[in-house]
Amino acid sequence: MRTTKDRIRHTLGFEIIGLIIFAPLASWVFGFDLHLMGVMAVVGSIIATVWNYFYNLLFDHGMLKLHGEVHKTIPIRVLHALLFEGGLLLLFMPIIAWYLSISLWEAFMMDIAMATFYVVYAFIYNWVYDKVYPIPETDLSSPNGDVVTE
Repeated sequence: MRTTKDRIRHTLGFEIIGLIIFAPLASWVFGFDLHLMGVMAVVGSIIATVWNYFYNLLFDHGMLKLHGEVHKTIPIRVLHALLFEGGLLLLFMPIIAWYLSISLWEAFMMDIAMATFYVVYAFIYNWVYDKVYPIPETDLSSPNGDVVTE
């Protein structure tokens, strides 16, 4: 399992890099002012940051319980990214519609486009993150699953 410090580094890195890429790209693709898309990206980032922390914590606990480890195969990474984005879509879509004064359908389509971007981005980011910061071995014989530091 990852430590709280590692989870915070993971989440902050994901959100900062995502904002740098997404806001200008979304402004260009959707035709809204960069300022509007920047605000939407920051609000989305805050929502996603909170969701990301709790979602990944729950997902890893589920993996540990079901598989005895938290190392993710490619199919599990795809499932992980899709479930994350589905939950985020439900949380963020009404805010998009309200802030941009667009219909829920338009917000849904915009959110799907955003989710598509972030599914691909999340897959790549998490794969690279795990290569740069490998998951430490966990002592499954320990009642609290302490990280082995040999």
